[in-house]
Parts: sequence; structure tokens; C-alpha cells
Amino acid sequence: MRNVLILGAAAVAFTSISFADEAIVSTPIRGNYIEARTADVYTGPCFANGEAEQIGREAVFGWKINGGSYRGVDLTGLSVVGVVFTEHTLGLLTEPVNPAKAVLIVDSRASAEQRKALAGFAKYMAGDLLTEILKVDAADIAFEIKNNTVHTAAASLTAGSLASIRTRAMNEGDHICGNEDIWYPPLSKVDHVMPAYALENSYQGKDLGSTWNDRLKRSGFVASFEVSPE
Repeated sequence: MRNVLILGAAAVAFTSISFADEAIVSTPIRGNYIEARTADVYTGPCFANGEAEQIGREAVFGWKINGGSYRGVDLTGLSVVGVVFTEHTLGLLTEPVNPAKAVLIVDSRASAEQRKALAGFAKYMAGDLLTEILKVDAADIAFEIKNNTVHTAAASLTAGSLASIRTRAMNEGDHICGNEDIWYPPLSKVDHVMPAYALENSYQGKDLGSTWNDRLKRSGFVASFEVSPE
């Protein structure tokens, strides 16, 4: 399997998210990550080339924080979700610049301070994808991984009525052309990652000018992460 690339995107500030005290530092943040797009990420070149610039401009992705803090704000037990709509197919190497519009969904249990920190953390993890955030919503977020291990590749994420992902592990029936591999890397910084079959991938919000309910694709990832934001 092709080595998964680690995206080296730096955190980018935006006007509604600022941290006045730059001396405050984060502690290592660890947790789990899930993603689903509208194009296959585990696939062969024949399928990937056929989908390029035709589909794959949309994605839902989210993080569940099992421990750690961002800029001195404890985020343990909280989650944050990103939803993006881009100009080109996500991850397309021929289009290194890919303008994206995004919505963030922060955990409704978070305090005002934690919501700001969750948004900052998400931007650190996803970089340029979250440069243009049109809206920050709050919702009840549930993120579960089967047997508490990413190796199962079976997980679910729901963010109120706005967004959802449900995945399972790949099986032999998912090898259509026989030379499938991880064609695109995850959209976030991750450590250990498993490609996953997306049983559900939907966004029903009003702020991106696009909604989708894209099912039954080899378009997901389930991963773990541990980072130390500066």
C-alpha cells in the first residue's frame, strides 16, 4: 500500500478566530479522525483518472479529541467537523491550488472559549482547506469507532442534522480492477490511517450552496492522530 502522505499545512488565522496571548502553548492533542469524499480515495488509476475533475469536490471530515489542549484550552472529549466544497477534485496533483469554501461544526457541549479553540485546532489540522470559512455552526456531535480501534475502519460520525459519515472495512468485493491503492492522502494530519468504504456521506446544510448524499463509495478514511500544535 502506498505510504500515506502527511499534509504539512500550517495553521492559518481568520478574522473570527484569534488568540491574544501567543505565549500560551498547546499540550499534545490525540484522538481519532474520519473522512468521506464524493470520489474514491482507495482506487486504481483507471477509476481515478475517470473521476478527476468530474466529481470529488465535496468532503465531510471530523476529529474526536481524546486528550490535550489547544492554546491552553482543554479540548478533551470534544469533537469538531469540517465540510468543504472545492473548485477542483480534492487531492488532484495537477491542481496544487484548489480554492475551497468551508463550514465548521463545533461541539455543542463546548464553551465559547472551547469553540474558538476547536476552530483553531481544525484549521491547524486541515490547513488551506479551511481558509474560507463561511459559517461556524454548533451541533450535537457523535463520533464512534467500532471496538475503539481504527484497524476496523468501521466508524460513524453525526453532526446534528447537518452532516454524517458511516464507514466499514474494505472487502474483496471492493477490489474491482485488482490494483487498488490509496490514491489520495487524507485531508488532515494523521498518524495511523485505514482506507474505508463509505456507506454514508452527507451534508444537508444551507451555507455552501451545495448539499449531497453520496453513498457506497471507496471514499473514506478512519485514522488516529497525535499532534503538538505550536
